[in-house]
Amino acid sequence: MKTERQAQRRQQIEAAAYEVLAEKGYKAASMLAIAKKASASNETLYNWYGNKQTLFRSMVAENARQARQLLNSFEENHDDPLEAVRQLGPVLLRVVTGEKAVALNRAAVGDVHETGQLGPTIAEAGKRTIAPMLAEVFGRARAEGLLDYDDREDVAQVYISLLIGDLQIERAIGVRSVLDDAEISERSQRAWRLFLKLYATDNSGR
Repeated sequence: MKTERQAQRRQQIEAAAYEVLAEKGYKAASMLAIAKKASASNETLYNWYGNKQTLFRSMVAENARQARQLLNSFEENHDDPLEAVRQLGPVLLRVVTGEKAVALNRAAVGDVHETGQLGPTIAEAGKRTIAPMLAEVFGRARAEGLLDYDDREDVAQVYISLLIGDLQIERAIGVRSVLDDAEISERSQRAWRLFLKLYATDNSGR
């Protein structure tokens, strides 16, 4: 029970950290400001996280965990690996361009001249989650004769580039607002069509 309560409290603290980050920016997002927003003690935050950088790294890890769960759920619920990726595309695009991901990317920029640790943490989290799992799904598609390519890691990166492109950067620097459902659907479908033109075999039936 204690562990469950602590997990819920951590979620509340990290939600408060996102709010403070949006309101104040990374440099002004102090542990004290986050503690006040979460109605928690400053001592609790330091006991659990140690410092602000560790808190935000924990938030990155949680985002990566959620992305991994999404990939797993789509793969488990579809016998056809390509259909799993096709349906995952809009969901993945919404996650990586959403407010939480944008807030963390902006925080990483703000941390460049402090510790310089948050950016590499975000990059590493992405490498460990989305790309490798997509590569595994595309590997299964090739084994079933649905795709033709040489390197599955390269193919995963191509799909990510087609789907996301510069959107994360554009969102982080404020030149793009949150994508609406129509934009997400259109971009996802376009990325999928281009991807199939590059790699789909006649056996794919697409």
